[in-house]
Amino acid sequence: MTVLTALARAAAATGGRALPTKTVRHVHLADRPLVLVAAQLAGEACAPLAVLVGDDRDKPRLLVVYEPRDRTQRFEFAAELAAIMLPAIEGYISAGNHGDDGSVERSEPYPDAPQLLVPNQPTASFLQLLGRSTRFRRTEGEYAVRPSVPVLGRWLTYFSERAEVSPSSQLLPMTVVLADHWATGQSAAEDANLAALLAWISPPDGMTAREAARAAEDPVRCPPAGPVTDPTFDNEVLEPILQAAHEAALTGDTAHLSRARADMERALRGQLEPTWALMWRAIDLLRGLSPAAHVEPRWVNDRWSFTNQVAWLRDGGAPQARRDSAVAAARRLARLEREQQRLAVERAYDDPLVMAEHRMTGEAFAGDVVDADPARLDTTGKRPVLRPWITVATTDAVLFEPGAALRSPLRPAQQATVKDVVLTGRGVTQVVLELKGGMGRSLIPPPGSVPAVGDNVTYTSLKDEFQHAPKFPEIQDTPWTHGGPPPEYVPTDEDAREDWS
Repeated sequence: MTVLTALARAAAATGGRALPTKTVRHVHLADRPLVLVAAQLAGEACAPLAVLVGDDRDKPRLLVVYEPRDRTQRFEFAAELAAIMLPAIEGYISAGNHGDDGSVERSEPYPDAPQLLVPNQPTASFLQLLGRSTRFRRTEGEYAVRPSVPVLGRWLTYFSERAEVSPSSQLLPMTVVLADHWATGQSAAEDANLAALLAWISPPDGMTAREAARAAEDPVRCPPAGPVTDPTFDNEVLEPILQAAHEAALTGDTAHLSRARADMERALRGQLEPTWALMWRAIDLLRGLSPAAHVEPRWVNDRWSFTNQVAWLRDGGAPQARRDSAVAAARRLARLEREQQRLAVERAYDDPLVMAEHRMTGEAFAGDVVDADPARLDTTGKRPVLRPWITVATTDAVLFEPGAALRSPLRPAQQATVKDVVLTGRGVTQVVLELKGGMGRSLIPPPGSVPAVGDNVTYTSLKDEFQHAPKFPEIQDTPWTHGGPPPEYVPTDEDAREDWS
């Protein structure tokens, strides 16, 4: 937790309402995201009970596994889920096709990509396990599943892997996104409760945030957001229904079996629908924030990832391996670290509240321009070059030494070199900066390219120019210290076996 977030939490606890920690929205929100709320059987790693899924808040689809311990019913559920999700994904693919043969112009990504929204991180982990348990399944022979099941598994694995890439918005747990944009007066663990989190951000009329959050802890009034269900519901409602359905199936009593299944649908719908409504409330709240400047470029990267995944599937690529090879793992780790660093810089450039964190740590300062020489020329070289000087007065602590290279979020292409730092007293520091770049090739700067006297400016050492990733060997050149060259990956029946599936 950062200092500014800790202060915002303390202020929220004192004031009785969540406070924004961002001025803009740092994630992409699709026009029609696919929302999924899940419930699983307690005590099982990946035994789905039911899901509510869809892209229309008024028309969710309910899928129920009447006997979640039955593997056959689990995969029938996966096929039903595939019948909803795969056509939705295919709609984005069809929108990007060119020509009668369905080929795609690879010079451009698809015009849009699917986005999956879930209530919390445990639901995202549940989908990851569901993808692992389905993507290797055989569609022929013993224990065959419908052809759509392994395809669904590969897409669920794709979404799960994209969720590990910090800048990606293709799979978003709603509690994580909301907690990133608002600070509540409760703990981070309590923020994992979607109902309580929304109670602090937008309490119902006539209730304080504390009262609403306290009410949200009542599992009868606000059932858990999943995939784990409330133990009281499990013991007093679900277990008797499961037992009745099991006995009816053993005796062949179809009437009692139908009643038990209808009871189960009503009970699980009652558990999932409150969270479904909360999800759309959260979406409305996030839509009320303007998107940050770098959100759209990051979504372009998501679209490229989706385009490449479609191409991989169409070319007959193998399912994602259970484990990366040594080289693939090293490359992936380096890429994730690089993406995380880039995201941190972009968020700071886009959002003054995020930049305020760096001002507190001395990585940035903000102030007013009190002097400017926009036409200054540097004549020390063979020919004169435009090198304006400006002086910025700030009350922030300035830890930069002369020679430090800085950037301004308003003019990221322009470098500012610290020439002098002067303490003037009364808590004010004057920083003299020499500007380079972003002014064209003329000896006269274009209007607006140089800050003018009276402008409020921010300068920071944060920049998106990190050390390039090391050159990794080719997979066939994996050194013996890391197991040597791995064999070519070919999916086997062993890949489909999980202790918990």
